[in-house]
Amino acid sequence: MRQEDEMLALIKQVAQKLPQVKGVALSGSRANPHVPKDIFQDYDVVYLVDEKDSLLKERSWLKAFGEILIMQCPEEMTLFPATLGDCFTFLMLFEDNNRIDLMLCPIKNLPDWLKIEKVVLPLWDPQNLLADIKKTNHDSFYLHQAPSQAEFTDCCNEFWWVSTYVVKGLWRKEWLYATDHLYNICQKELRRLLSWQVALEQGCSVSIGKNDKYLLNYLSDEIRQSLLDLLDFTTGEKIWQSLYKTQNLFHQTAVKFAEMSGFFYDAKTANAVKKYSHNWQHQDDKS
Repeated sequence: MRQEDEMLALIKQVAQKLPQVKGVALSGSRANPHVPKDIFQDYDVVYLVDEKDSLLKERSWLKAFGEILIMQCPEEMTLFPATLGDCFTFLMLFEDNNRIDLMLCPIKNLPDWLKIEKVVLPLWDPQNLLADIKKTNHDSFYLHQAPSQAEFTDCCNEFWWVSTYVVKGLWRKEWLYATDHLYNICQKELRRLLSWQVALEQGCSVSIGKNDKYLLNYLSDEIRQSLLDLLDFTTGEKIWQSLYKTQNLFHQTAVKFAEMSGFFYDAKTANAVKKYSHNWQHQDDKS
């Protein structure tokens, strides 16, 4: 597997041989000094171009990066269309296990890209196109800090409201429907609340990473294990139990968070939904 210095040199060399490319930047985890290094990190690369049509029409230049195992071009897909405007992306996994996510970004679209991408490291910039990039907190894109009362209320309301969807799915024995709402919405709001709790306890913002991947590092052993215990969806009964455990952990965390922050927490609604959930499981047992 080619090492980082070799890959970065290659990325610049390819760019310098293409007259359409006027600058190169690295973004994502490899541009962030606070992210742990490992062999699965992608090279999120942006080629700033004055025109991209010729690079799309004739793509033999991509061979310089190595043998491609699999590639995806979101802008050419129908089922999963990209939303990057005039930019075009080659997502490439190579046979030596390196991966490059290479975006062709027209220079005129650079300001729009910089609004979205918070972690940017210029690699080659002969025309000073990236000169105005200011040094910022490299974790800013994934920082979580204590919320406002309104944000806390919305988080709690979303959690308890969608809990009723999980109950409906479970009673109907629509396991995929139930687990989709439980994991992707209810437990997402639980993780959001836990990240706020961590930020409040530490007295500062915290970086939990994309998809909450660092959140477990900030939790106590007991809460960490409780969160992991929620992920068993192998039977209908275990999904019911996951729902109850998720509700209990959310409620416990919300009560503590409200006390520490001086916020109002609608415990009456929370207890009503918990009772509602148990009642419908009993109805399910009788049916």
